Amino acid sequence: MIDLRPRKIDVYIVKKFISTFFVALLLIIGIVIIFDISERIDDFVEKEAPLRAVIFDYYVNFVPYFMNMFSPLFVFITVIFFTSKMAADSEIIAILSGGISFHRMMVPYIFSAALIALLSLWLNLFVIPDANKTRVAFEEQYFKSKTKSLGRNVHYQIAPGEFAYAESFSSWNNTAYRFTLEKIEDHRLVSKISAETAVYDTTRGVWRLKKYFIRDYNEDLTDNIRSGRQLDTLIPLTVQDFFVNEKTVQTLDYKELNDLIEVQKMRGDANVKMALIEQNTRFALPFSAFILTIMGVALSSKKRRGGIGWNIGIGIALAFTYILFLRFSQMFVHTDTLSPAVALWLPNIVFAIIAAVLYRIAPK
Repeated sequence: MIDLRPRKIDVYIVKKFISTFFVALLLIIGIVIIFDISERIDDFVEKEAPLRAVIFDYYVNFVPYFMNMFSPLFVFITVIFFTSKMAADSEIIAILSGGISFHRMMVPYIFSAALIALLSLWLNLFVIPDANKTRVAFEEQYFKSKTKSLGRNVHYQIAPGEFAYAESFSSWNNTAYRFTLEKIEDHRLVSKISAETAVYDTTRGVWRLKKYFIRDYNEDLTDNIRSGRQLDTLIPLTVQDFFVNEKTVQTLDYKELNDLIEVQKMRGDANVKMALIEQNTRFALPFSAFILTIMGVALSSKKRRGGIGWNIGIGIALAFTYILFLRFSQMFVHTDTLSPAVALWLPNIVFAIIAAVLYRIAPK
């Protein structure tokens, strides 16, 4: 049974962990901002972005997004750095010689990792989505915009038994071409609306169908056909539904993200993969703090000849490997190899096994 009563060594390790984490965070964020300014300066000048908007709309909202995205790197480097320093100064040997077991020494590490994990989870669920709304809006206004391609062969179930199809969609004029709306009841097609184009009226929230045909199918296999040049109709479909992308899901809070996933699943929308990736990432990333902390202590608790440079090098390599693995695992979702839950938690599972092995063989 491990004695969990607070000790001075616990406070010492927690202070070391948290202070080193935030110092590393500030240093790396400062460097990243400098490089980002040098890369974006042409866009800022060309689009005449106000200095206040650059600072408060972009960089203030960029910091929590970047901090959370690379939090595994910061945690791992932090643990490797200050634990290696403690080992080099023989502090680890003194702790173990003082009657504190290696398992008991891990308690303040896990406590610190929990604080960082909770901070990361809070940022993911409540802070970053709102910050991303302002940041993404700034990027769309002041960064060089890329040509928007047409959405092609879009097929949605917009409501139970109602299906919308568009051969292509243009974001420039909010127009769907070769638009079809079908209604099915009891596995039977009861009506079909076909239009040359369907233009979305953003002020009224309606779709304007041009050169349309309406065909109602009767149970006796007869049909009634109506046509006209123009028809305004309400359809539970908006322009944003055609262009839900990675940045879109990053701006949604947890409830909005869950609602989007529910709607996209009902519609059979392939873009639901991006929403599911975002949903699972928001929980998988904070959990990595525990895994990388255990791995970092196991790697750096032994005093090495030649100083802490070797430990830091290993730590940076493994941290980047984890981040790349996390990004690469998204490809398993897009290729339908693995479900989003399995794919996004796979890096944690693999690194948890590695951490367990390293912890088992660590000198105690």
